[in-house]
Amino acid sequence: MNVTNLLMLEQAPQQGSLLITLLPLALLAIVFYFFLYRPQKKQEKEVADMRNSVELGDVIVTAGGIVGMVVKVTDEMLLIETSGNRTKIQIQKWAVQSVLEKANEPETKEVKSVKVDSGIKMKQKEDKSEKKSLFGKKNSEDK
Repeated sequence: MNVTNLLMLEQAPQQGSLLITLLPLALLAIVFYFFLYRPQKKQEKEVADMRNSVELGDVIVTAGGIVGMVVKVTDEMLLIETSGNRTKIQIQKWAVQSVLEKANEPETKEVKSVKVDSGIKMKQKEDKSEKKSLFGKKNSEDK
């Protein structure tokens, strides 16, 4: 046998082992993309959309914990009114942590929930009519 033939035979297993070595690294990169990078970018996009959708009249909370109603909106700044004596503070949009109440959404009434024996919560409607027992007499539970 020739020396070049021996060198070629030695190189063939090395190429296969290189593929086996890089395969776990490629799989690890894919896992990092789907479990770390992609969800983080999605969350950043949602936060940016929330901050860009702030309008006049919205009630917001800043990163420092200040609660106020938006009075003026510009590209990068917000003017908020924070208290009953109409104190106004100018903040940057990146400082908005959450929107408590949107100006255009109607207020919803809270519904009481009652824990049932099965563990499922059911909505309870408030009934103001008089309750009667099986015999037609008024129940004394409401008194």
